Amino acid sequence: WQWLSLLRLPIYQVKSIRENLREKGLLKNFLKEHPYDMIQNQGSQKSALPRKVFHQPLRNYFDMVYVGNITIGTPPQHFSVVFDTGSADLWVPSIYCHSMACVTHNIFDPFQSNTFQYAAVPIQLEYGSGKVSGYLSYDTVRVMWTPRAQGFCISSLEESVVFENAAFDGMLGLGFPALSIQGVTPVFDNLKTRGFLDQSVFAFYLSKNEEGSVVIFGGVDQRYYRGELKWVPLTKRQYWQINLDRITWKGYVIACKFGCQAIVDTGSSLLLGPDTAVNNIQKLIGAKYFHNEVKDLSSGAVDTLPDFVFTINNVQYPVPAHAYIRKDSDGFCFSNFKGLRNYFSHEETWVLGDVFIRLYFTVFDRGQNRIGLATAV
Repeated sequence: WQWLSLLRLPIYQVKSIRENLREKGLLKNFLKEHPYDMIQNQGSQKSALPRKVFHQPLRNYFDMVYVGNITIGTPPQHFSVVFDTGSADLWVPSIYCHSMACVTHNIFDPFQSNTFQYAAVPIQLEYGSGKVSGYLSYDTVRVMWTPRAQGFCISSLEESVVFENAAFDGMLGLGFPALSIQGVTPVFDNLKTRGFLDQSVFAFYLSKNEEGSVVIFGGVDQRYYRGELKWVPLTKRQYWQINLDRITWKGYVIACKFGCQAIVDTGSSLLLGPDTAVNNIQKLIGAKYFHNEVKDLSSGAVDTLPDFVFTINNVQYPVPAHAYIRKDSDGFCFSNFKGLRNYFSHEETWVLGDVFIRLYFTVFDRGQNRIGLATAV
């Protein structure tokens, strides 16, 4: 891979929603009502690197959200956002929002931007963990480069304890335009159509450590993976959706027996699947439910439990125990599998979130409608 224009943007690994809720004593009640995911429900060579690479300190906790910085407006106003392949819209809190989630985060003030344009079109965005309401607006959004007149939502209401306790201000969707509200052109499409990118691709490397996570726009950096990229064609151009052949454990097929669908989603922390299949997996690994969380795993489970193997396009992608089991600051062990609450009831569908992407450097290729996977360094 050799790219003329390659943009590398640091993203930040921060304290998770779960950790924030647990510290505030809100986790037990919250987990009774909400699934743990952020998927939207609708509906190179060294010489090719950019001149400037921006790094910021990272914070590493046991279940993770990865966020990066953008600016909106002129002069720029700063926000931390989740770069989310499970949605296509950009939204940030605004001065018109009086929800607790807005009070505790950076807010956009349109009166402080001389490039702001108000469209006055109401917008409501629905995610697995809450709703955001607001109004369509346009302004200069800077993700390293500057697409002008970018459409985005300034929130007036954020209905979720998740957003209140989140370590990010808003979300920047990297899904297909078909997911976008009101026909707004997504940020990536703006970068692409305005000629800022040499190639219509972006890629994620999610570090296991406190530093080093990155999203790359316009190309691929071979320093972040080993071996060759294995390409998987998309089955739909909405989410980043692919065929999943099967899921095996100890050589036995334990889920997706006849083939199924998988969505690769940077906005979801865990491995999400149908409730029945996930409950079976929890039994296989000896996980028990406690206060609606799956934990009480043996402290030695990470060293003794075998891999789950996800076979995609005839290539095996092992997920070892150290990836599908996490330990919190109190020493409790948790399963990184979570039941998916019938968002895709017409067919068996899995969501491969950050647990999977940390293991496999992932390229999202809009030019050829495919995903590339390789073992992350």
